[in-house]
Amino acid sequence: MATIYEERYAYHPDDVKSYDTEKIRKEFLVQNIFVPGDVRMVYSQIERYIVGGATPTDKPLLLEAIDPIKAPYFCDRREVGVINVGGSGSVSVDGKEYKLEYKDGLYIGKGSKEVVFKSDDAAKPALFYFNSAPAHKEFPVKHVTLADAPKLHLGSTATSNERDINQMMINSVVDTCQLQMGMTELNEGCVWNTMPAHTHSRRNEVYFYFEVPEGQAVCHFMGQPKETRHIWMQNNEAVISPPWSIHSAAGTSNYIFIWGMAGENLDYSDMDIIQPNELK
Repeated sequence: MATIYEERYAYHPDDVKSYDTEKIRKEFLVQNIFVPGDVRMVYSQIERYIVGGATPTDKPLLLEAIDPIKAPYFCDRREVGVINVGGSGSVSVDGKEYKLEYKDGLYIGKGSKEVVFKSDDAAKPALFYFNSAPAHKEFPVKHVTLADAPKLHLGSTATSNERDINQMMINSVVDTCQLQMGMTELNEGCVWNTMPAHTHSRRNEVYFYFEVPEGQAVCHFMGQPKETRHIWMQNNEAVISPPWSIHSAAGTSNYIFIWGMAGENLDYSDMDIIQPNELK
């Protein structure tokens, strides 16, 4: 197996105004998340957030500590949220195995020493997408399915954004220090997510897009509300959103995305709404 990572930094909005397409993609787009036999990560200095993926095939994969976290094991001072977006598999935490089917999630608390990813079928491997943030307290490991998650039904077909927001790892479902994750599924014929757009200055956010049909794409919008930018994205790609940035998108078909965030509060509704006619 190989553990491969890169490190990224924090960004001032005035600097981002001058970024061209190549620079925006280099700094905020996360590609090649799932490579067979690898664990891949991006360590962002925004909230010390880590976004990554594990793709075990014929051998299990260990979640190893990377150099930027300066720790003997990955969860020494961190919590992790995992959602499986591939074939069936399992995640073992300190010897206890948790079965994860497609769209199942797992919260792993601070202090967990050994985390191992495994696929049931190497020909149809599990795709374990994970987010991680620093943690100050130990909370128990918890398996979370879509049936366990509160569901918000928002939008309409008239505005092309009818969708279900599955709140899989929020504080009403799982005890966490700061990490929150969930999954938003757009109805057929709907393409807009998170509209009206918003910002939340006390949390960063990462969006991961999947089930984007072959030949289709998602245009993700970011930046300050009066100074927006966009990134065209493909299936199984993620984008880092600083606290000052909106995070919204429209696709050339419907799709699913996983949102993950961390910061100084766990209030899901803490956001500043920007109406569509206010965006520039």
